Amino acid sequence: MIADNPFVIKGYAGKKYFCDREKETEQLLKHMLGGGDVVLISPRRYGKSGLVYHTMAELKRTRPDFETLYIDISATSTLNNFIDALSSAIINSFPEKSSLGKQFIGFLKGIRPYFTLNQYSSKPEIHLEFSHEEQKRSTLRQIFEILESHSSPIMVAIDEFQQITEYPEKNVEALLRSHIQNMHNTRFVFCGSKRRMMSSMFNDAARPFYASSSTLYLDKLDRTLYGEFIRRHFEDNGRNVQEDALDYIMDWTRLHTYYTQRVCNELYFDGTRNIDMPAVLKVCRNILETERFNYLLLKEILPVQQWRFLKGVAQEGSVSQITSSSFISKYSIGSTTTAVRAAESLEQKELILKHFETNGVSYEVYDVFFSRWLEAEF
Repeated sequence: MIADNPFVIKGYAGKKYFCDREKETEQLLKHMLGGGDVVLISPRRYGKSGLVYHTMAELKRTRPDFETLYIDISATSTLNNFIDALSSAIINSFPEKSSLGKQFIGFLKGIRPYFTLNQYSSKPEIHLEFSHEEQKRSTLRQIFEILESHSSPIMVAIDEFQQITEYPEKNVEALLRSHIQNMHNTRFVFCGSKRRMMSSMFNDAARPFYASSSTLYLDKLDRTLYGEFIRRHFEDNGRNVQEDALDYIMDWTRLHTYYTQRVCNELYFDGTRNIDMPAVLKVCRNILETERFNYLLLKEILPVQQWRFLKGVAQEGSVSQITSSSFISKYSIGSTTTAVRAAESLEQKELILKHFETNGVSYEVYDVFFSRWLEAEF
């Protein structure tokens, strides 16, 4: 596949446009081929989904008999939604004439679903209605049985897996674990962006998924490799990127994959042949101006102390001592209790990202562009 813009910011365009992650890809492949399940954890927009799609492509290349299935459950809020998402993914991944597709279509006819088209992708979506709870659970069991009975092994990736903890139905974790633990032909990758929640699900001895999977934490890309990747794609398309401009891009976006890709994507789209500091600064200003309305809206919505906390973290870049008197005083946050509560609330809202490090924790604004806007405006 040839992308119109080599700096892909949505989906997966193939190995050529995918940077590094060789070690992580190798680890995922090893577990899939070995029959194990994996927990893949990283903040949003670090390239988690891209890594999964890349691994699936490599798996199909080396083992054509292997099937793959990707499910994003971030928008689900009930077990019923989960079943719909799983069913829709199967329909869109396995052609009607394939053995699994044919079997699944036959199964659906017995439970009379209704179909809609996704307004963004135009792909079919399945919706099932259940008259009672047992019917819902029975349907889920039968779907897993269909996957497990397939003649070829299947890699199933479930994105934003921590979402199941928000479902109103009781014991969803235990229900899913009861089916998955008996599946040997089907291997799972449980992806999640909320580290604390995902870690609890798989490391707490009192919870159903305890010690059931290997864990892989996705970090930022290596700076040198990412820099070479960026330079190569500009040069292959007749563009020259100056060293100081390249360094600035990686510093300004903090090597956070989505934001680095976005800046490079817009620089490429801009058509500039000689990418120097003025060209990069212009694109960065344009991006912040585009997002300005959304950021101002947040200012209106958030409590004053939380907004001050955000401003303080943005100005500092990263903060490890949020309860220090100097930080609280400098940004008029009020008290240590207020700072702790603000951090907890903003982390829950995914406006603050909490990093766990060997010598403690640190906080930074989750959205890099928002952080840079706060830094520039306030």
